[in-house]
Amino acid sequence: MDAKNKRNFILLGHAQSGKTTLAESMLYFCKATPRRGSVMEGSAVSDYSADEIERKSSINFSLLYCDYQGTRIQIIDAPGYADFFGEAISGIRAVDSAILVVDATSGVEVGTERAWQLLEESGLPCLIFINKTDKEGADAQKTLLDIKERLSKNAVTLESMDAPDLIEAVAESDDKLLEKYLGGEKLSSEEITQGLHLAVDNRKVFPVLTGSGLSDKGIAELLGAVIHYLPSPLERLKVEAGNPAKPEEKKEIALKEDAPLSAFVFKTIADPYVGQLSLLRIFSGKLMANTGFYNVNKRVKERIGPVYLLQGKEERTTDQASCGDIVAIAKLKETLTSDSLSDEKNPLLFDPIVFPEPAISASVKPKTRADEDKISVALHKLTSEDQTFKVMHDPQTKELIISGLGDLHLTVMVERLKKRFNVEVDLGTPKVSYKETITKSAKVQGKFKRQSGGRGQYGDVWIEIQPMERGKGFEFVDKIFGGAIPRNFIPSAEKGIRQACLEGAVAGYQIQDIRVILYDGSYHEVDSSDMAFQIAGAMALRKAVMAAGPVLLEPIMSVDIVIPEEYLGAISGDINSRRGRIMGMDIKGKSQIVKANVPLAEMFTYANDLRSLTGGRGSYTMRYSHYEEVPQRIASGIINQYQATRKAEVEV
Repeated sequence: MDAKNKRNFILLGHAQSGKTTLAESMLYFCKATPRRGSVMEGSAVSDYSADEIERKSSINFSLLYCDYQGTRIQIIDAPGYADFFGEAISGIRAVDSAILVVDATSGVEVGTERAWQLLEESGLPCLIFINKTDKEGADAQKTLLDIKERLSKNAVTLESMDAPDLIEAVAESDDKLLEKYLGGEKLSSEEITQGLHLAVDNRKVFPVLTGSGLSDKGIAELLGAVIHYLPSPLERLKVEAGNPAKPEEKKEIALKEDAPLSAFVFKTIADPYVGQLSLLRIFSGKLMANTGFYNVNKRVKERIGPVYLLQGKEERTTDQASCGDIVAIAKLKETLTSDSLSDEKNPLLFDPIVFPEPAISASVKPKTRADEDKISVALHKLTSEDQTFKVMHDPQTKELIISGLGDLHLTVMVERLKKRFNVEVDLGTPKVSYKETITKSAKVQGKFKRQSGGRGQYGDVWIEIQPMERGKGFEFVDKIFGGAIPRNFIPSAEKGIRQACLEGAVAGYQIQDIRVILYDGSYHEVDSSDMAFQIAGAMALRKAVMAAGPVLLEPIMSVDIVIPEEYLGAISGDINSRRGRIMGMDIKGKSQIVKANVPLAEMFTYANDLRSLTGGRGSYTMRYSHYEEVPQRIASGIINQYQATRKAEVEV
């Protein structure tokens, strides 16, 4: 297909708005499939993974294609659940336009608003399809008013090409047409079609169509609108890329087939049969099967085998791909999501995909030793496939932590561990990485003396500890003069002090922000040893901390909460109840951004609580800010629990 005869778009909308059913209907209508797939029956081409069939809803986006009236149409069917929003963010980087699906019985919902915001940020042209109009309780007119009010007043129905509001919207998008329209002249059907195409491309008009994916109602009209009003790969708004040597210097890419190759990897799939599949969008040039390309990010050449067009899980080989195509390549050695591919002589670097930060975390513990051996490889494959799923090992709590966009997200990932990789884990609430510090100075002696027949053990140190500023860590100062402690035993004393800092003094947490001055001590010619001074140093440190007003510190998170204005009061009250402080406010489009500092210990359930407080319309991002002192009443509980645990361990 020539690039001018290609169209590609992403289906976006709230969960259960009927996107997958609509996609199945388009495939069947275009005879790309012999029968219409069904989500409920588990036969949909789009929802093909085991977890999607089981849940009867999309979890991953899928690639589909069909041909209609001489046009190659490629479709990305994206999930609507907030927990899998990363899939929509990935998919939107591969397409030139979108179809926003709205349920005629529910109107504009939370997922509709989030999808619309994503489209506004990306600048993609968009058609709007009011779906399920044949369902009981459907009201297409009411839904249209809802769309105009909550999304855009430039949403215009295509039921009649002579409708005054449509002609007026088309005229306003082009100065020549506007002059003719204001002069009282009638616009021809060709002028309306061309004007509407231009207006849609420039996001000045959002055509609205109605129908039902379940009964094929309105499918022909929707496909016609895709061909006539959505841009081809040659017509999309400009695409820019940087020079690898100076990434900040952007230049516009020539979107054509006879230009050098430029492509972008927007997704990686861990296919159980083929292995790793890299999905890429070609913006210019051609890519032949069994050749290769230059990976700009990794600065390496990659050899490739077959090039695939994907129809759900089915991989169909093609000899070549060119400008506008979305294809898959298997078993690339170096290439990952967000990598830029090009001709080595003309390297171009695209901006990486920016994914939302995880909103919820859980600790994972392998159930058996066999699970422990396999879990690292399994988690690595899952994180390479889903960039919103994060894994880290907390060095202080010794826990393996997984993080995602919501409860459902983590649940699905744990299920995949079991079904794909045969790894079973127990989930738990992560431990908070508290720290210990002091509030005043203290001088103490740490003396270790043991005699048990033959050579004994002797180490004696005097130290002073002083509090330092938050975040300064640990400082050791050697002020030994006159050989009170031999030079070879000073590193031993320091080692014992540092080890004791790691183990804590009051609650088992790392001690930080202290200066330790070693200023005196004594030794025995025969009994002093490296180990004796390590033990003496550790004893002195623990004793000194207890005498220097010890306190617990907790991590404070900087939280940005994006909500509709009507929820400001509820969110402010909730932040206060979490011991948080509101630091400021900002505005983002129609939403308010509440900026707050909140203790991490109070944030583990926040993803679900925020969803409940705002009816799913709120979102947030969170990052580490600093450590602050834990209030005494809370610190006492943490310390008492630690002491009780230690006592129980000793008794055992």
